[in-house]
Order: sequence, then C-alpha cells, then structure tokens
Amino acid sequence: MLDKNLAILYGVETKVLNQAVKRNIKRFPDDFMFQLNRDETSELSRSQFVTLKKGQNIKYLPYAFTENGVAMLSSVLNSDRAITVNIQIMRTFTRLREMIATHKDLQKKIAEMEKKYDHQFKVVFDAIKQLLAPPEIKKKKIGFKREHES
Repeated sequence: MLDKNLAILYGVETKVLNQAVKRNIKRFPDDFMFQLNRDETSELSRSQFVTLKKGQNIKYLPYAFTENGVAMLSSVLNSDRAITVNIQIMRTFTRLREMIATHKDLQKKIAEMEKKYDHQFKVVFDAIKQLLAPPEIKKKKIGFKREHES
C-alpha cells in the first residue's frame, strides 16, 4: 500500500506518516517498505485527461508498504484510529491470502479429478477452467467510424 493511501486511512498527512517512519527506520527493513522510483511514480501520477511530463507533479517519491510494513505502522502511529485501521487492514490481508489459497486448492483438485476421469468429462473440466480464469479485458476503439468501416 502506498504511503498516501495509508495516511488517508490513518487520518494523518502523508508527511506525518513518513516522518514517523523515518524516526523509526530500523523497524522498516527493505521487505517491509521501499521507495518507488521516478518511472514507477510517473506511471502512478498520470491521468487519462491530463498528460504531464514524467514526474512533473511529484515532489517526493512515495513509499510502498508490504503487509509486514503495514503491521509495523501500528507500533509507530499510536492512536486509537491507527490501531482500528491497522486491525482492519490486517484482516483484509488475511482474507486475501485465504481467497488465494482457496483458489489454488480448487485448481489443484480439478487437475487431480481431470487425471482420474476419462475423456468424456474433458468438456466439463474445460468449462470449469474458463470460469476460474480471470476475464479478458477487451478495449474498444474510441472515436468516429467512417461509413465504409465496419
């Protein structure tokens, strides 16, 4: 999660969150928090309505926090809101891990069943695999079509 998003959730300014982290930097090793580079930052700051030069509107490079970094923030930001928000974030991470594990378990079970049963169920297994696959996002062309175009 990005520092600015966490700051909004915790009800503090991004600057305040980052200052608290810097005062306790030993609590945030590289696998807890890292700083985005200019290219990554400029990709985040682009808008579909306004085109800016790379990094033009970014004064400070943002920090990204991993699950462990978010957990560590609760020891750095010591307010009732910070504790409540942190509990909710940790519960969300736990649910995401459970969902991912369930999805992988389901795929594994289907693969095992596919090996057991004969060719007549291939259509059924193919249909199930399609349902489990993430949907393709099709981009539509924008603009006007000429009469001779279809």
